[in-house]
Amino acid sequence: MALKPPAGDLLHSAFYRFFACPDPVELAECLRALAAGLQGSIVVAREGINGTVAGATEAVAAFEAALQADALQAGALRGMAFKRSACTTAPFGRLKVSVRPEIVALGLPDASAWPAPDEADASRVAPAEWRALLQRDDLVLLDNRNHFEFRLGHFKGAVDPQVHNFRDFVAHVQAHAPAWRAAGRTVAMYCTGGIRCDKTAPWLRSLGLDVKQLDGGILNHFAQIPDAGRDWLGECYVFDRRVALDTRLQETATTVEQVYDPRHPDEAWRLQRARQLDAIDVIDAAVRPPP
Repeated sequence: MALKPPAGDLLHSAFYRFFACPDPVELAECLRALAAGLQGSIVVAREGINGTVAGATEAVAAFEAALQADALQAGALRGMAFKRSACTTAPFGRLKVSVRPEIVALGLPDASAWPAPDEADASRVAPAEWRALLQRDDLVLLDNRNHFEFRLGHFKGAVDPQVHNFRDFVAHVQAHAPAWRAAGRTVAMYCTGGIRCDKTAPWLRSLGLDVKQLDGGILNHFAQIPDAGRDWLGECYVFDRRVALDTRLQETATTVEQVYDPRHPDEAWRLQRARQLDAIDVIDAAVRPPP
């Protein structure tokens, strides 16, 4: 279910769902028609859908409703969560709907071996309960994002796995899992909107770890918790022209030059792409490893 639309004429909506999609190409064609007049990026794969769109509030709301219609994918997207935020800057330059092997690529070993993410998974922790969880002294608070995202902002006490390539997260967990298990530590992880955590949680559990994840990610936490700044340091990076949001989901003055450190090859590449290409291509650059 979507949160109440914020005030303003321009609305950003982020969403995803893991489900068995029989024909991603057909779904992509349908989505191009449904999203006509909006801007953003939508990825479709056999494992589901992952997207962000922006436009007039009424148009975004109509698109969200169309996605949840019984006739679309036999109602598989009914009740899908939408993380909304008002915009001052238009987040995207155009609409792009892509068909890919995965809706989010994380480099998990033998990814097909793990169970599909479950929205009713008991490991999900609501934002209202997240603060209490963070007080536990047996916790490993794991940031499941890129290093530059962590550097810009993160939950207090979080561990930075130093992710410069998506495989770095896997390597960090594999290196530390034996010690976490031996110490009886619970791994609480978070990401921007929840999709990374949803996909990696089954793999972490396969390593014998007790896993908790922030339901709906950072954006949902900011939307639900009025004093989220008590738990959060800095800003939250978003992969569009707004660059970063504060804990009130408002755009900040941060620029891409302040986000990326050109001393790191992967960040130098991202910065170059962000300067040269329009916003939708910046999103593509941000989720793909450098060539």
